[in-house]
Amino acid sequence: MTRVLVVEDDPQLVRALKINLQARKFEVVEAGDGATALRLAAARTPDAILLDLGLPDMDGVEVIRGVRGWSHVPILVLSARHTSEEKIRALDAGADDYVTKPFSMDELLARLRAATRRREAPASPAGIPGIATDEFTIDLAARKVVRGERTVRLTPTEWHLLELLIARPGHLVSQRKLLLEVWGPTYSEHTNYLRVYMAQLRRKLEANPSHPRYLITEPGMGYRFEP
Repeated sequence: MTRVLVVEDDPQLVRALKINLQARKFEVVEAGDGATALRLAAARTPDAILLDLGLPDMDGVEVIRGVRGWSHVPILVLSARHTSEEKIRALDAGADDYVTKPFSMDELLARLRAATRRREAPASPAGIPGIATDEFTIDLAARKVVRGERTVRLTPTEWHLLELLIARPGHLVSQRKLLLEVWGPTYSEHTNYLRVYMAQLRRKLEANPSHPRYLITEPGMGYRFEP
């Protein structure tokens, strides 16, 4: 049974989430504040985390950073904060998706299913053990990226995108294929997702993210990894 940690201080929303998740055979663990969330994330090892940013004891971004210090568990943010700056801050901290309140329960559950599928995907494309460039090395079997002397932490979504691109070095991978593979058919037109996540990957991997050497955009068509 897939275990979901719900981090939310609104009792009515927690109740609605719990009813809908349990009806779909998810196991639900609840936390009403950040400190409890961090403790339960370590003790109960959830398969996914649904996280509100407006917690009573700390900002949800601090929870994301705390979890990302040791885990790649998918984190889906649920927040009433609508600005691009807030979304980018959460995604940069390591969140895998961002859902603004109020939201459709069906959409949230679809995103949750997609996030858990990504986590269960094979660790590396067949026959590709890793990639070495002048800037970074990628060990797909160990799910590890090293840039200089520093290990770069990638979220599960970032990993999935990177794996799809380096599986065909030098070849264009269409926007539609990336969206279908990573987010599913419901999101085949959501090209803004790709822009956000590719920008994150470039910030983490490229020496000059505004003029990328390795993660190349083909305007209106897709992206390619140039080794």
